[in-house]
Amino acid sequence: MESFSESYKAAGVDITAGYRSVELMKEHVKRTNIPGVVSGIGGFGGLFAPDFKGMEEPVLISGTDGVGTKIKLAFLLDKHNTIGIDSVAMCVNDVICCGAKPLFFLDYIAIGKNIPEKVASIVEGVAEGCVQSGCALIGGETAEHPGLMPEDEYDVAGFCVGIADKPKMIDGSKLKAGDVLLGLRSSGVHSNGFSLVRKIFDINETTIHNTYPELDKPLGETLLTPTKIYVKPLLHLMEQVDVKAVSHITGGGFYENIPRMLTDGLSAKITKDAIPVLPIFTLMQRVGNISEHDMFNTFNMGVGMVVAVAEEDADKALRVLQEAGEDAVVLGEVIEGSEGVVFA
Repeated sequence: MESFSESYKAAGVDITAGYRSVELMKEHVKRTNIPGVVSGIGGFGGLFAPDFKGMEEPVLISGTDGVGTKIKLAFLLDKHNTIGIDSVAMCVNDVICCGAKPLFFLDYIAIGKNIPEKVASIVEGVAEGCVQSGCALIGGETAEHPGLMPEDEYDVAGFCVGIADKPKMIDGSKLKAGDVLLGLRSSGVHSNGFSLVRKIFDINETTIHNTYPELDKPLGETLLTPTKIYVKPLLHLMEQVDVKAVSHITGGGFYENIPRMLTDGLSAKITKDAIPVLPIFTLMQRVGNISEHDMFNTFNMGVGMVVAVAEEDADKALRVLQEAGEDAVVLGEVIEGSEGVVFA
Protein backbone atom coordinates (compact mmCIF):
# COMPACT_ATOMS: atom_id res chain seq x y z
CA MET A 1 0.00 0.00 0.00
CA GLU A 2 1.30 3.46 -0.91
CA SER A 3 2.27 5.64 2.06
CA PHE A 4 -0.15 8.57 2.27
CA SER A 5 -1.99 10.31 5.10
CA GLU A 6 -4.87 12.65 4.27
CA SER A 7 -5.06 13.72 7.90
CA TYR A 8 -1.34 14.59 8.10
CA LYS A 9 -1.62 16.52 4.82
CA ALA A 10 -4.54 18.49 6.25
CA ALA A 11 -2.29 19.37 9.19
CA GLY A 12 0.28 20.79 6.78
CA VAL A 13 2.68 17.90 6.21
CA ASP A 14 2.67 16.22 2.80
CA ILE A 15 4.49 12.89 3.07
CA THR A 16 4.35 12.27 -0.66
CA ALA A 17 6.07 15.61 -1.30
CA GLY A 18 8.89 14.34 0.86
CA TYR A 19 9.24 11.22 -1.24
CA ARG A 20 9.20 13.31 -4.40
CA SER A 21 11.98 15.52 -2.97
CA VAL A 22 14.17 12.48 -2.35
CA GLU A 23 13.68 11.29 -5.92
CA LEU A 24 14.58 14.70 -7.35
CA MET A 25 17.71 15.10 -5.23
CA LYS A 26 19.16 11.67 -6.02
CA GLU A 27 20.78 12.90 -9.24
CA HIS A 28 22.62 15.60 -7.29
CA VAL A 29 23.68 13.28 -4.49
CA LYS A 30 25.08 10.82 -7.02
CA ARG A 31 27.64 13.44 -8.10
CA THR A 32 29.24 13.28 -4.66
CA ASN A 33 29.95 9.54 -4.55
CA ILE A 34 33.56 8.82 -3.61
CA PRO A 35 35.38 5.63 -2.54
CA GLY A 36 34.06 4.68 0.89
CA VAL A 37 30.38 5.34 0.27
CA VAL A 38 28.51 2.17 1.28
CA SER A 39 24.87 3.22 1.05
CA GLY A 40 22.69 5.52 -0.98
CA ILE A 41 20.28 8.02 0.56
CA GLY A 42 16.93 6.88 1.89
CA GLY A 43 18.00 4.53 4.66
CA PHE A 44 18.01 5.18 8.39
CA GLY A 45 21.69 6.00 8.42
CA GLY A 46 24.46 7.04 6.05
CA LEU A 47 27.17 4.42 5.73
CA PHE A 48 30.80 5.22 4.99
CA ALA A 49 33.87 2.95 5.19
CA PRO A 50 37.00 5.09 5.73
CA ASP A 51 40.37 3.98 4.41
CA PHE A 52 42.94 4.01 7.21
CA LYS A 53 45.81 2.60 5.14
CA GLY A 54 49.07 4.49 5.60
CA MET A 55 47.91 6.20 8.80
CA GLU A 56 49.63 5.69 12.13
CA GLU A 57 46.81 6.98 14.30
CA PRO A 58 43.64 7.95 12.42
CA VAL A 59 41.55 10.70 14.03
CA LEU A 60 38.03 11.65 12.99
CA ILE A 61 37.39 15.40 13.07
CA SER A 62 33.87 16.82 12.79
CA GLY A 63 32.35 20.22 12.22
CA THR A 64 28.80 21.57 12.14
CA ASP A 65 27.29 24.90 11.16
CA GLY A 66 24.44 26.66 9.42
CA VAL A 67 24.19 29.50 6.94
CA GLY A 68 22.78 32.17 9.24
CA THR A 69 20.63 35.05 8.06
CA LYS A 70 22.28 35.06 4.63
CA ILE A 71 19.47 32.66 3.82
CA LYS A 72 17.04 35.61 3.80
CA LEU A 73 18.68 36.80 0.58
CA ALA A 74 17.96 33.47 -1.07
CA PHE A 75 14.29 33.96 -0.20
CA LEU A 76 14.21 37.49 -1.61
CA LEU A 77 15.96 36.52 -4.84
CA ASP A 78 14.10 33.20 -5.08
CA LYS A 79 17.45 31.56 -5.78
CA HIS A 80 18.04 28.39 -3.81
CA ASN A 81 20.78 26.39 -5.57
CA THR A 82 23.81 28.10 -3.99
CA ILE A 83 22.93 28.40 -0.31
CA GLY A 84 23.78 24.71 0.12
CA ILE A 85 27.35 25.44 -0.94
CA ASP A 86 27.58 27.79 2.02
CA SER A 87 26.32 25.12 4.41
CA VAL A 88 29.06 22.74 3.31
CA ALA A 89 31.75 25.42 3.19
CA MET A 90 31.18 26.54 6.76
CA CYS A 91 31.87 22.99 7.95
CA VAL A 92 34.64 21.75 5.68
CA ASN A 93 36.58 25.02 5.95
CA ASP A 94 36.68 24.45 9.70
CA VAL A 95 37.89 20.85 9.70
CA ILE A 96 40.60 21.55 7.11
CA CYS A 97 42.20 23.88 9.68
CA CYS A 98 43.28 20.74 11.56
CA GLY A 99 44.62 19.18 8.39
CA ALA A 100 41.61 16.89 8.09
CA LYS A 101 40.39 15.64 4.72
CA PRO A 102 36.56 15.78 4.69
CA LEU A 103 34.99 12.36 4.16
CA PHE A 104 31.24 12.88 4.25
CA PHE A 105 28.51 15.43 4.89
CA LEU A 106 24.90 15.30 6.09
CA ASP A 107 22.44 18.14 5.75
CA TYR A 108 19.31 19.19 7.62
CA ILE A 109 16.65 21.28 5.92
CA ALA A 110 13.73 22.64 7.93
CA ILE A 111 11.09 24.09 5.63
CA GLY A 112 7.66 25.64 6.07
CA LYS A 113 6.16 23.78 3.14
CA ASN A 114 7.90 21.01 1.23
CA ILE A 115 7.98 22.02 -2.40
CA PRO A 116 10.01 19.16 -3.92
CA GLU A 117 11.61 21.29 -6.65
CA LYS A 118 12.78 23.86 -4.09
CA VAL A 119 14.21 21.22 -1.77
CA ALA A 120 16.00 19.57 -4.70
CA SER A 121 17.45 22.96 -5.65
CA ILE A 122 18.80 23.45 -2.11
CA VAL A 123 20.34 19.97 -2.19
CA GLU A 124 21.85 20.76 -5.59
CA GLY A 125 23.93 23.39 -3.81
CA VAL A 126 24.83 21.03 -0.99
CA ALA A 127 26.01 18.47 -3.53
CA GLU A 128 28.05 21.09 -5.36
CA GLY A 129 29.75 22.05 -2.09
CA CYS A 130 30.56 18.39 -1.47
CA VAL A 131 32.02 18.02 -4.96
CA GLN A 132 34.17 21.12 -4.43
CA SER A 133 35.50 19.71 -1.16
CA GLY A 134 35.84 16.10 -2.32
CA CYS A 135 33.47 14.62 0.24
CA ALA A 136 30.33 12.52 -0.10
CA LEU A 137 26.77 13.55 0.70
CA ILE A 138 25.61 10.33 2.37
CA GLY A 139 22.38 11.42 4.04
CA GLY A 140 20.28 14.18 5.47
CA GLU A 141 16.82 15.19 6.61
CA THR A 142 14.08 17.41 5.24
CA ALA A 143 11.56 18.36 7.91
CA GLU A 144 8.31 20.12 7.03
CA HIS A 145 7.38 22.54 9.81
CA PRO A 146 3.91 24.03 9.23
CA GLY A 147 3.07 26.73 11.74
CA LEU A 148 6.67 27.02 12.91
CA MET A 149 7.90 29.02 9.93
CA PRO A 150 6.25 30.63 6.87
CA GLU A 151 5.55 28.26 4.00
CA ASP A 152 8.08 29.94 1.70
CA GLU A 153 10.97 29.92 4.21
CA TYR A 154 13.49 27.31 5.29
CA ASP A 155 16.74 26.87 7.16
CA VAL A 156 19.76 24.78 6.24
CA ALA A 157 22.44 23.31 8.48
CA GLY A 158 24.75 20.34 8.31
CA PHE A 159 27.84 18.64 9.54
CA CYS A 160 30.86 16.92 8.09
CA VAL A 161 33.32 14.33 9.31
CA GLY A 162 36.94 14.39 8.19
CA ILE A 163 40.01 12.32 8.90
CA ALA A 164 43.62 13.10 9.74
CA ASP A 165 46.66 11.18 10.89
CA LYS A 166 47.34 12.39 14.43
CA PRO A 167 51.13 12.81 14.00
CA LYS A 168 50.45 15.05 10.99
CA MET A 169 47.61 17.11 12.46
CA ILE A 170 47.96 20.88 12.42
CA ASP A 171 47.67 22.39 15.89
CA GLY A 172 49.97 25.42 15.94
CA SER A 173 52.50 23.72 18.22
CA LYS A 174 55.34 24.38 15.74
CA LEU A 175 54.64 28.11 15.48
CA LYS A 176 57.37 30.57 16.35
CA ALA A 177 58.06 34.26 15.96
CA GLY A 178 59.12 35.06 12.41
CA ASP A 179 56.78 32.59 10.72
CA VAL A 180 54.97 34.09 7.74
CA LEU A 181 51.20 34.53 7.54
CA LEU A 182 49.63 33.98 4.12
CA GLY A 183 46.13 35.08 3.22
CA LEU A 184 43.87 33.18 0.80
CA ARG A 185 41.37 35.46 -0.88
CA SER A 186 37.67 35.18 -0.12
CA SER A 187 34.86 35.18 -2.67
CA GLY A 188 32.90 37.82 -0.78
CA VAL A 189 31.14 38.18 2.55
CA HIS A 190 30.88 34.38 2.78
CA SER A 191 28.30 33.45 5.45
CA ASN A 192 29.03 35.71 8.40
CA GLY A 193 27.77 39.05 9.63
CA PHE A 194 24.61 39.08 7.55
CA SER A 195 22.45 40.53 10.32
CA LEU A 196 24.69 43.59 10.13
CA VAL A 197 24.81 43.45 6.31
CA ARG A 198 21.02 43.45 6.10
CA LYS A 199 20.84 46.39 8.50
CA ILE A 200 23.45 48.41 6.59
CA PHE A 201 21.62 48.10 3.27
CA ASP A 202 18.09 47.85 4.73
CA ILE A 203 17.67 44.68 2.69
CA ASN A 204 14.15 44.11 1.34
CA GLU A 205 12.41 43.16 -1.91
CA THR A 206 13.47 46.46 -3.49
CA THR A 207 16.88 47.31 -2.07
CA ILE A 208 18.26 43.87 -2.81
CA HIS A 209 18.28 44.82 -6.49
CA ASN A 210 20.20 48.08 -5.96
CA THR A 211 23.34 48.69 -7.97
CA TYR A 212 26.49 50.52 -6.86
CA PRO A 213 29.49 51.78 -8.85
CA GLU A 214 31.76 49.67 -6.65
CA LEU A 215 30.01 46.41 -7.58
CA ASP A 216 29.96 44.59 -10.93
CA LYS A 217 26.65 42.88 -10.06
CA PRO A 218 23.47 43.99 -8.26
CA LEU A 219 23.73 44.03 -4.48
CA GLY A 220 21.77 40.83 -3.85
CA GLU A 221 23.77 38.77 -6.33
CA THR A 222 27.02 40.07 -4.88
CA LEU A 223 26.00 39.20 -1.33
CA LEU A 224 24.64 35.76 -2.25
CA THR A 225 27.99 34.72 -3.78
CA PRO A 226 28.74 31.33 -2.17
CA THR A 227 31.40 30.90 0.47
CA LYS A 228 34.67 29.79 -1.05
CA ILE A 229 35.75 26.25 -0.24
CA TYR A 230 39.49 25.93 0.45
CA VAL A 231 39.81 22.18 1.03
CA LYS A 232 41.51 21.02 -2.17
CA PRO A 233 44.13 23.81 -2.43
CA LEU A 234 44.99 23.48 1.26
CA LEU A 235 45.34 19.69 1.04
CA HIS A 236 47.60 20.25 -1.96
CA LEU A 237 49.67 22.73 0.06
CA MET A 238 49.88 20.44 3.08
CA GLU A 239 51.34 17.68 0.93
CA GLN A 240 54.27 19.85 -0.14
CA VAL A 241 54.89 22.37 2.63
CA ASP A 242 55.03 22.13 6.41
CA VAL A 243 51.90 24.11 7.29
CA LYS A 244 52.14 25.16 10.93
CA ALA A 245 48.69 26.62 11.56
CA VAL A 246 45.49 27.52 9.70
CA SER A 247 42.66 29.87 10.61
CA HIS A 248 39.24 30.05 8.93
CA ILE A 249 38.21 33.72 8.94
CA THR A 250 34.56 33.30 9.78
CA GLY A 251 32.29 34.96 12.37
CA GLY A 252 34.39 37.30 14.49
CA GLY A 253 36.64 38.30 11.62
CA PHE A 254 40.36 38.81 12.13
CA TYR A 255 40.28 39.64 15.83
CA GLU A 256 38.52 36.46 16.93
CA ASN A 257 39.73 33.84 14.48
CA ILE A 258 43.44 34.49 13.96
CA PRO A 259 44.23 34.10 17.69
CA ARG A 260 42.60 30.64 17.54
CA MET A 261 45.54 29.44 15.43
CA LEU A 262 48.17 30.92 17.76
CA THR A 263 49.80 29.41 20.83
CA ASP A 264 50.51 31.16 24.13
CA GLY A 265 53.00 34.00 23.92
CA LEU A 266 52.52 34.59 20.19
CA SER A 267 50.54 37.18 18.27
CA ALA A 268 49.89 38.05 14.63
CA LYS A 269 51.23 41.22 13.04
CA ILE A 270 49.17 42.03 9.94
CA THR A 271 50.22 44.54 7.29
CA LYS A 272 46.97 46.36 6.62
CA ASP A 273 47.94 47.45 3.11
CA ALA A 274 48.56 43.81 2.15
CA ILE A 275 44.93 42.81 2.72
CA PRO A 276 43.10 42.37 -0.61
CA VAL A 277 39.97 44.19 0.59
CA LEU A 278 37.01 43.50 -1.68
CA PRO A 279 34.81 46.37 -2.90
CA ILE A 280 31.77 45.05 -1.03
CA PHE A 281 33.53 45.66 2.29
CA THR A 282 34.59 49.18 1.38
CA LEU A 283 31.01 49.86 0.32
CA MET A 284 29.56 48.45 3.56
CA GLN A 285 31.90 50.50 5.70
CA ARG A 286 30.93 53.67 3.82
CA VAL A 287 27.17 53.11 3.64
CA GLY A 288 26.87 51.84 7.20
CA ASN A 289 29.43 54.22 8.71
CA ILE A 290 31.02 51.21 10.38
CA SER A 291 34.29 51.62 12.27
CA GLU A 292 37.36 49.91 10.90
CA HIS A 293 37.65 47.88 14.10
CA ASP A 294 34.09 46.59 13.77
CA MET A 295 34.67 45.68 10.12
CA PHE A 296 37.71 43.57 11.02
CA ASN A 297 35.86 42.15 14.03
CA THR A 298 32.90 40.98 11.92
CA PHE A 299 33.94 40.25 8.33
CA ASN A 300 36.71 38.46 6.45
CA MET A 301 37.55 41.69 4.54
CA GLY A 302 38.70 39.69 1.50
CA VAL A 303 40.69 36.96 3.27
CA GLY A 304 38.91 33.67 3.91
CA MET A 305 41.85 31.67 5.28
CA VAL A 306 45.13 32.51 6.98
CA VAL A 307 47.98 30.01 6.80
CA ALA A 308 51.23 30.09 8.80
CA VAL A 309 54.46 28.67 7.38
CA ALA A 310 58.15 29.06 8.14
CA GLU A 311 59.78 32.08 6.54
CA GLU A 312 61.95 29.86 4.33
CA ASP A 313 58.82 28.06 3.03
CA ALA A 314 56.78 31.15 2.20
CA ASP A 315 57.77 31.53 -1.46
CA LYS A 316 57.22 27.83 -2.14
CA ALA A 317 53.85 27.95 -0.40
CA LEU A 318 52.75 30.86 -2.58
CA ARG A 319 53.79 28.93 -5.71
CA VAL A 320 52.02 25.76 -4.61
CA LEU A 321 48.84 27.67 -3.84
CA GLN A 322 49.03 29.39 -7.21
CA GLU A 323 49.31 25.98 -8.87
CA ALA A 324 46.07 25.07 -7.08
CA GLY A 325 44.34 28.20 -8.35
CA GLU A 326 44.76 30.32 -5.22
CA ASP A 327 46.10 33.85 -5.53
CA ALA A 328 47.47 34.08 -1.99
CA VAL A 329 49.20 37.09 -0.46
CA VAL A 330 51.70 37.66 2.34
CA LEU A 331 49.66 39.20 5.15
CA GLY A 332 52.25 39.53 7.89
CA GLU A 333 54.13 37.48 10.45
CA VAL A 334 53.94 35.77 13.79
CA ILE A 335 55.45 37.86 16.58
CA GLU A 336 56.04 37.46 20.29
CA GLY A 337 53.42 38.98 22.54
CA SER A 338 49.90 38.49 23.85
CA GLU A 339 48.04 41.16 21.86
CA GLY A 340 46.36 38.62 19.59
CA VAL A 341 46.20 40.65 16.39
CA VAL A 342 48.02 43.91 15.70
CA PHE A 343 47.95 45.91 12.48
CA ALA A 344 50.93 47.67 10.98
